[in-house]
Amino acid sequence: MVFSSVTFLYYFLPAFLVCYFATPGVRAKNFVLLAFSLVFYAWGGLFNLLVLAASMLGNFALAQVLGARPPGKRLPMLALAVALNLAGLIVFKYAGFLAENLNVLLEPFGVSVPVVHLALPLGISFFTFHAISYLVDVYRGRARANGRLEEIAVYITMFPQLVAGPIVRYSTIAHRIRARRTTVGRVSAGLRIFVIGLSWKVLIADEVAPLATMVFDQTTAPNFFTAWIGVLAYALQIYFDFGGYSNMAIGLALAMGLKFPRNFRLPYGALSITDFWRKWHMSLSSWFRDYVYIPLGGNRHGHLHTALNLWTVFLLCGLWHGASWTFVIWGAHHGAFLVLERTRFGKALAAGPKVVSHLYVLLVVLFGWVWFRALGLP
Repeated sequence: MVFSSVTFLYYFLPAFLVCYFATPGVRAKNFVLLAFSLVFYAWGGLFNLLVLAASMLGNFALAQVLGARPPGKRLPMLALAVALNLAGLIVFKYAGFLAENLNVLLEPFGVSVPVVHLALPLGISFFTFHAISYLVDVYRGRARANGRLEEIAVYITMFPQLVAGPIVRYSTIAHRIRARRTTVGRVSAGLRIFVIGLSWKVLIADEVAPLATMVFDQTTAPNFFTAWIGVLAYALQIYFDFGGYSNMAIGLALAMGLKFPRNFRLPYGALSITDFWRKWHMSLSSWFRDYVYIPLGGNRHGHLHTALNLWTVFLLCGLWHGASWTFVIWGAHHGAFLVLERTRFGKALAAGPKVVSHLYVLLVVLFGWVWFRALGLP
């Protein structure tokens, strides 16, 4: 079920809003939100629901054990908890990809391993990152291990952000899950933001999508003009599709008295790739910054170490988007320019005319979208 579908707009959403606002008390509203979120997720298949339930129950229990330990003795438990979450993500999303590439290495020896592509649970990348955020926040002392299972379940499963984000930190929303206030003003503002997001998705993204599909999927050897039409169409499609979904999620959350982080801030107006990643999928880039880049050392140990950290983060960012070498190359592409901007090139770019900086960003991003949208390597 997608936000722009007839089923969601004319049946699911009205039923949810009526039940949610007719229910008194925040805790009771949480149960309504949880029930509708589980129905929303189960719409894609009951198997999806089983995987999500295992994640909810497992992370609830792991956080209780983690929170009960003294601060100085939590690291081994955190490592185990994060490893279990990543293991689930790897098995479902990357097992087939890893097996295929391992077979390439084993081919000279005449052996191979079975290649199994498991059904990918809907939104597993998002709810895995939400769970890790909760565990790390408990480990760092930014949040307490929550003893109410339904509140952790609501945090992980909230249907507005379950499938397409934004990624919400537990420490930033925990207090609103337990105690929040809905007003006519917030409901009105939230629904307006939802309509704006829906318009982005339906009136812009869905209208330019056929052009991108024609060039990338149906044209064997596009000429110069056709290729540029395709990549420009895809650049518009992915921004207004993803940005539209984010706005719809933010709007629904606001109507419920919750607050989701802004996910896009006019990214195509950026003046460097560093600036682009401060404006594009902001919840993901800040998640990688705080939970991967900074723990690796950030920029504290010299230029070489900083470059390695940036490359590591963006290779992982590429893989997070999909199990394909095209996504790895896309991540390496962006990582390379982020490293380049740490050199004198970055200072020269900042000192030069803004129109040049803007053109540079658009060219880098558009060429990156070619890899991102490609069906596979030649």
